[in-house]
Order: sequence, then structure tokens, then C-alpha cells
Amino acid sequence: MDNLYQNEVLIVEDDDNIRRFVAIHLDRAGFKVTEAAIGEMALKSLAISRPDVVVLDIMLPDMDGFEFCRKLREVDPDIVIVFLTARAQDLDKIRGLELGADDYIVKPFNPLELVARIKTVLRRTQKLAEPHRKTLQSGSIRLDMDANKLFKHDCIIEVTPKEYQMVKTFLENPNKALSRNDLLNLIWGEDFVGDTKTVDVHVRKLREKIEDDCSKPQLIETVWGLGYRWSMEA
Repeated sequence: MDNLYQNEVLIVEDDDNIRRFVAIHLDRAGFKVTEAAIGEMALKSLAISRPDVVVLDIMLPDMDGFEFCRKLREVDPDIVIVFLTARAQDLDKIRGLELGADDYIVKPFNPLELVARIKTVLRRTQKLAEPHRKTLQSGSIRLDMDANKLFKHDCIIEVTPKEYQMVKTFLENPNKALSRNDLLNLIWGEDFVGDTKTVDVHVRKLREKIEDDCSKPQLIETVWGLGYRWSMEA
């Protein structure tokens, strides 16, 4: 993959066979795939986890893809949107692109071409964005390393320097179990003289700030007998 993490794709398609067909090929190409059969379901999933790409049909049962595209662009101008639709008229293509879509592919389609075009758009958009801002992101959590700020759902979370370094360490090592000693060495330095309970205290305070329910943490998981792990599935 070109990115530090897997790129996530949300497929919004009401035809189960087409949606699964697209999902299988994107999964094989190394993408993390989520699916939605209707627009409202997709909008709810977007509020929980922000994908890099949305593959979008126009003819959905509850709202058309144009309306979905417009709503998405109002809240997030940066997610890549690729229309995948049987609507082949030039006016539809123009309308989709004017609403903010990055590409427009007509069914029937070659799945290898779909994968290639998604990767091309991702390379182009990421190449444009990279000089402006360096970030790490996992779901609703975003770390802006140029500004040294932590965001959840685009709201700033006030953290201490050590808490900031802890989030950075976790995001740079997603789904990896890190021992308390690992975290001490990476964040406090190998010369630090202190108890590993320091890590537990900072994790507890950080959970209070970023978890929806710190009594049932979904982001920073406890690895019993070892330490902690940042879950990219949350």
C-alpha cells in the first residue's frame, strides 16, 4: 500500500451481488472494506468511521447518489467519491462531477479498472494534500502533527505532551501489542527511572478524554499481562 495504513473504502450499493463483487475485489487489492445498502445506513457509518473512499451508486432506494454526494461534500470535502452506476448519460456524469465526485465509472465495469482508478485518485489527492499537513488518523481520532493537536470528530481534545506522544505511538503501531516497558522507552526514554504504573495512569487519563465510554475502552485495548494495543477496528 502507498499509505502508512490500509485505505478504507465504503461501498454504497443496494444490489447485494454487485456490492459483494466489488467488496471482494477491493479486499483482494488490499483495501479495508465496509458496506452499506442504503444511503442513510452509509451516512450513519460515516459518523462512526471516516473512509478514504466512497464507491457510490446513483440509484439507491432511499435517496439517490447525487443527494448523498451533496450531503457528504457538505460535511467532508476530502473523502474520495467514485460513482459506480448504470447511468451512462453525459448529463449524469457532468452532474456527478460538478457535485464533487472524483471519478465516474459506468456499469458494466472491469473490477481491475475500478481498483486502478481508485488507486490513481488516491495517489493524486494524497500527493496534493501531503505538503500541507501531516496527519495520522484512526476512525474519529486524528493527530495533526504539524499543529501538534489531537482531534476527535474534528473537535480538539486537550492533551498533555506525554498523552500526545502516547497517541502518536499507538497510531504509528496500530493493532500492535505494546508492553508497558515499550511505552516507557518510546515515550519517556530509555533513561527514565520510574514505575511502569506511570503508563497505566496516563492510559487511564487518556481514555477519559478520547473513549466514548472509558469503562469499556474501544480504542486503547488492554493486553492482559503485557500492556496495551490501539484497535484500528474501533
